[in-house]
Amino acid sequence: MTTPALFHVSQLSKRYGDTTVVDDLSFDIAPGECLGVIGPNGAGKTTTIRMCLGLTVPDTGDITYRNGGDAELQMPRDALAIKSQIGVVTQFDTLDPDFSCAENLVVYGRYFGFSKAQILPRIPQLLEFAALSHKADAKPGELSGGMRRRLSLARALVNDPKLLLLDEPTTGLDPQARHLMWERLQVLLQQGKSILLTTHFMDEAERLCSRLIVLDHGRKIAEGKPRDLIAKHLEPDVIEVYGNGALSLAERPELRALAARVEVSGETVFFYTQDARGLLQALASHQGLRTFHRPANLEDLFLKMTGRQIREDG
Repeated sequence: MTTPALFHVSQLSKRYGDTTVVDDLSFDIAPGECLGVIGPNGAGKTTTIRMCLGLTVPDTGDITYRNGGDAELQMPRDALAIKSQIGVVTQFDTLDPDFSCAENLVVYGRYFGFSKAQILPRIPQLLEFAALSHKADAKPGELSGGMRRRLSLARALVNDPKLLLLDEPTTGLDPQARHLMWERLQVLLQQGKSILLTTHFMDEAERLCSRLIVLDHGRKIAEGKPRDLIAKHLEPDVIEVYGNGALSLAERPELRALAARVEVSGETVFFYTQDARGLLQALASHQGLRTFHRPANLEDLFLKMTGRQIREDG
């Protein structure tokens, strides 16, 4: 028997003037699942999150939250009821700079109708989860970027939500802070919470997400498990070639014959192949070049499906 989806989005669309930002988007999130949404700037990721939160009204489509049993809540009709049962971490910090870490959690808990007596016993647990017990009395301005993001995550857990909506939660963090954030999110998944995650970090998506949606120009162009998507759309081996004369190799017929696909980005040539041995032997005769042989990954998938051209916001 299939477990009913906790969160269901059906045929969601949003237009601004002549521009379609989200185009007929549908997806489900099961209990305990992390669904990742990846795509270039302007793909519709943040607009999708905003519609799921009732901050932006869709032109068409349905957003349903199932709170166990047969109960169904609809966004935006039941926005307050749904918001009371989900947690949110936005791209940018919205912590109150005038309150300490502990006070930020208390005040946020009051928004959900908890009395001070109800919320105070949970503060030490939330601060410990965020690895901020030693910063309980510090204000957000005294914290590092990673600490502020963890405090935002702890704040999103004040109401013990079943579903978390995280919009690029690790953007701007250094590698150590990002890994600690990933560790905390893994703990939440192990506890059975569901997560909708947008991210630009492909290693983050592969590490955390049980399923992925690839968006481009507001449309879903792929969906599946990360490794399944890689196996379906990519050759298994990638050889990166760079150094003096590397770009000229992209047009060499004898090398192209050994690759299923060749791409150039900047000063690097990417050879995608089913079997790297012959290509590595052929490249070995070219002096002054550097080669890097690796398995195909989500970044390759992202670039193949959405292109290598940089897109600006807006």
